[in-house]
Amino acid sequence: MKWNQLWQKGSLLALTAILGTTLAGCSTSTGASTAGSSTAKDAGTLVVYSAGPEGLAKKIQAGFEAKTGIKVEMFQGTTGKILSRMEAEKANPVVDVVVLASLPSMQALAKEDMTLAYPEAANHDKLVKDWSDTEGKYVSYSASALGIVYNTKEVTTPPTSWADLAKPEWKDKVNIPDPSLSGSALDFITGYLSAEGDKGWSLFEQYQQNGVAIAGANQEALDPVITGAKSAVAAGVDYMAYKAKADGEPVDIVYPKEGTVISPRPAAIIKTSQHADQAKQFIDYLLSDEAQQMVTSAYLLPGRTDITADNRANLSEIPTYPVKWDWMGEHSEETTTKFTNLYK
Repeated sequence: MKWNQLWQKGSLLALTAILGTTLAGCSTSTGASTAGSSTAKDAGTLVVYSAGPEGLAKKIQAGFEAKTGIKVEMFQGTTGKILSRMEAEKANPVVDVVVLASLPSMQALAKEDMTLAYPEAANHDKLVKDWSDTEGKYVSYSASALGIVYNTKEVTTPPTSWADLAKPEWKDKVNIPDPSLSGSALDFITGYLSAEGDKGWSLFEQYQQNGVAIAGANQEALDPVITGAKSAVAAGVDYMAYKAKADGEPVDIVYPKEGTVISPRPAAIIKTSQHADQAKQFIDYLLSDEAQQMVTSAYLLPGRTDITADNRANLSEIPTYPVKWDWMGEHSEETTTKFTNLYK
């Protein structure tokens, strides 16, 4: 379904339904429950809705406030929860800047002319071009890659291909995040299908036949692998794996040799913002040396091509599929429905 059709039917709410969220689920774990309130907006506070990671979002908020003196009210949630909140506030929008964990979702907002173009953003010429809008309607300040995360105590021979997880030795030992709950999992599945075509469905059918289990969102899919209850998670978010490994957990990650999908994390100024100048400063800060260092410290890929991480694989080291982002956005709903029905 096209985004404009979604908009006519209550767009953001319809898109949120794809991600399996409800308005009742729009709580925040950061304590910033007042984010987006009319009081905050009237006081000139910049309202930011951000799809984490939570620790990184807090550091960026603190760094921006210290550098500019501008107060930020932050709402933390998944991409689906953020879209759901925006839908609930459609009659009286309060958000100034939105940071999502799904590029197709941000592209949909831009296509509906909901984002304010800012082509003069600091360091815009250094951005990974495929992740950001050429007219500056959104910029991707970071990204994660999807891989196979496995338990190093349970697995002696790590998989090297997505197809390996369909082999008998992996039967009933693998999780995959639910694309109706995880934007990155949806990016992987639609990205894989955009590159492989309809024949790509055979992989997911083989997974189902081999006992691969849908296991909630990203962390819920990863936790059983950390404990050893499962051996691996397909389409695992790499920064979570790197962090768990650094924390001493028995996990590691491989990127299948045939390729994988990168999931950029785009940010945009919403056109209804009453604080456009401050919002532009926030975008500038996201692309600054200081914030990009925070990105790499959180085990994410930096959004700038001139910055590299020393604690994870960099973009040049990850084999990727030639995904079609427009196709992914247009086929998100039908793909989610078909995938979840396959596992019922």
